[in-house]
Amino acid sequence: MAHLPSRRRLALAVPVVLSLTAAVGFLPTAATATPASPSVSAAVSTAEAAEAGTLAYVVNTKVDHRTIASVKKAVAAAGGTLVASYDRIGVLVVHSANPDFGPRIRAVRGVQSAGATRTAPLSAAGTTDEGAVQVLSKAEAAKIEKASDAAGQSEPLEADQWDLRAIGADRAAGINPGSKRVTVAVIDTGVDDTHPDLAPNFSASQSANCVGGVADTSEGAWRPYTADDYHGTHVAGEIAAARNGIGVAGVAPGVKVAGIKVSDPKDGLFYPENVVCAFVFAADHGVEITNNSYYVDPWLYNCMDDPDQRAIVDAVNRAQLYAQRKGTLNVASAGNSNHDLDADALEDSSSPDDSTPVTRTVDPHECFDVPTQLPGVVTVSATGVKGTKSYYSSYGLGAVDVAAPGGDKYQIPETPSANGRILSTLPNNTYGFLQGTSMASPHVAGVAALLKSTHPFASPAQLQALLKAQADNPGCPAEPYDGNGDGVVDATCVGGKRVNGFFGYGVVNALRAVK
Repeated sequence: MAHLPSRRRLALAVPVVLSLTAAVGFLPTAATATPASPSVSAAVSTAEAAEAGTLAYVVNTKVDHRTIASVKKAVAAAGGTLVASYDRIGVLVVHSANPDFGPRIRAVRGVQSAGATRTAPLSAAGTTDEGAVQVLSKAEAAKIEKASDAAGQSEPLEADQWDLRAIGADRAAGINPGSKRVTVAVIDTGVDDTHPDLAPNFSASQSANCVGGVADTSEGAWRPYTADDYHGTHVAGEIAAARNGIGVAGVAPGVKVAGIKVSDPKDGLFYPENVVCAFVFAADHGVEITNNSYYVDPWLYNCMDDPDQRAIVDAVNRAQLYAQRKGTLNVASAGNSNHDLDADALEDSSSPDDSTPVTRTVDPHECFDVPTQLPGVVTVSATGVKGTKSYYSSYGLGAVDVAAPGGDKYQIPETPSANGRILSTLPNNTYGFLQGTSMASPHVAGVAALLKSTHPFASPAQLQALLKAQADNPGCPAEPYDGNGDGVVDATCVGGKRVNGFFGYGVVNALRAVK
């Protein structure tokens, strides 16, 4: 997969205390970056890329028909081609080969922000898991099936699902497996809806391919490109794999799951226009919860003093706030860089990831991981079988809302495989192990689906409050944190028993959710 740098991808988030407005005004306006200012380095790379070919842009306008119509004309006059228009949130997706398109369109009356969504030209045509997938072998499966049968578990591979037992999801399923009226959309690399563990709960009518910024709802458009694009299928299984006597079980095995594909077919990256499309599509198709186990490319952190990065934050935020207003709760992973999202400064050596990265120092209070740090998004950190923070998981007081099992190769469970990662579905009727905040986020999305099933009229804000209220908080560890056991302190937990930087308000509890 093209998206596996440190936290990458899939699964980190740090909410910031912000007002829920649709404009960028809710975010700080200054940013820190070394050795060069993000605005300087980005402007140079964007200009060079534009000279070499066509770039994609988001253009964010006032939300009124006259302004939008005027800006559309200005887009054409500046050498741009309109690809998609989300008039209800004032976001236009544009392609242009004009090196001066960004500055020209930003000077147009009614344009509130605009910028390139990548630093390399469009090709002809990032997730937050940590490490490569480990496909389950036939021998391993047979061993697990024997143990599951001996334990009287309903699913053949359930003996290896320590993560379900850790949050009481195995017992919750006997009380309330979740309602078919609740759908969780997996915004990701696509979902293989033909998998026998996913087919019973899959909602094709709420699925699409949003690559390019326009929703394609044709049959199978939401499926992964190849078996190597396994991330979304694994996430979907963690949420809603059916209890049907096949394979594994999900946290909420009775709810519906949809797939909205946003990964680029050439490089696997999750570009802003794709994610904007996904949030709007989910909202307009009655999705109650979205799972976001990724960060929006090409910037791990988007700094507000850079016009391109500022426009990315603005566009994606408009889309996710629109989804919230329509009743959708958005859940996202905190990331796999072991970053303290409440620190004064962090090193970002992976951005931009679509061209040549430049190491820079950023302030996570002014340079934002999107979508995880956007207002109202539930940010999730990861834990291992011992209940401690996973060695890779990002964290931060005031940034992380809740925690959930994401797996940890250093924390070994007493299961048939003795594998500390998370077992779930893979394309082509297979199964495998992954770890990452990418795996923690769907556990929270599953618990949120159970809460929505129990409280059908709860708003996104009320669901988030319920998630925090039913969580179990172990508090900060008594000893210095050494996640990989090498004798070096890897992170420092700040806060108390009620809320802290490692677990937020605590580890989610599926059993409490249904009671």
